[in-house]
Amino acid sequence: MSRPVPSGVPAGRPVPLGRRSVTALLLTSLVGVTAFGWPLLASTKSALVGHATDAPWLFALLLPMLLAVVIAQISEGRTAGGGAPGLDAKSVALLGVLAAAGAALRPLGAGTAGLEPMFFLMVLSGRVLGPGFGFVLGSLSMFASALLTGGVGPWLPFQMLAMGWVCLGAGLLPGSARLRGRRELWLLAGYGALASVLYGTIMNLQGWPYIAGLSGSISFVPGDPLPANLVRFAAYCLTTSLGWDLPRAALTVVLCLTLGTAVLRALRRATRRAAFDAPVAFQPPDSQPPSG
Repeated sequence: MSRPVPSGVPAGRPVPLGRRSVTALLLTSLVGVTAFGWPLLASTKSALVGHATDAPWLFALLLPMLLAVVIAQISEGRTAGGGAPGLDAKSVALLGVLAAAGAALRPLGAGTAGLEPMFFLMVLSGRVLGPGFGFVLGSLSMFASALLTGGVGPWLPFQMLAMGWVCLGAGLLPGSARLRGRRELWLLAGYGALASVLYGTIMNLQGWPYIAGLSGSISFVPGDPLPANLVRFAAYCLTTSLGWDLPRAALTVVLCLTLGTAVLRALRRATRRAAFDAPVAFQPPDSQPPSG
């Protein structure tokens, strides 16, 4: 009877990006950008509807697309010769644990002044585990958090997309194989601060076109030129949400700098011990010594 043995390839990211995965991520992101930005391009004659109407359709598109990313990872081998599948049971288990941890962290801030401790975990996880894993992790964490806190609404698919992009961006940061120590922590803290503000800005875009009663200087005007509406949108973000986005960014920086070393070490140890990148080879069993 033969037995599997590791080939000696060092452990790596459990969900590496291949051509199928990149295609699935690009298509999902394209749908997301369209969903967020289509009101800005609507004409004055268009009957704008709120995201309460279009969100179920986006959610119906988003879940199959996330599944497509997972299927792409399963179907892609890690090597040109067709090694082990890109997503296996160990990857799924790690995905479930981190998504549950992210969902549990989110209610700790209770939305107070925008403080959301889950951001630092999502950034560090995306850094260690890669952009493909990160995108799926960010989306599933938001979905699980909504189920846990009762936060299911028309904003949910947009939150899933935005957090998926946050984690994907962390996985695309440079120096993943070589950069370590304080320099890496400052890189992640800086990215976490930027991503925290951009997340709030993107989520503002989800609801801003449909808010009534705003002053003319910050309200959305259907059919106006895109630059004019973007100026009003910038003013809206500065006057309404920056007070929430900056505390979120500050908390993410503090947590990355204080807890980042321990969390990165734990994630890398788990990845190394799981040996995600080690393809399986088979060798004959050791010969048995002659009896007697």
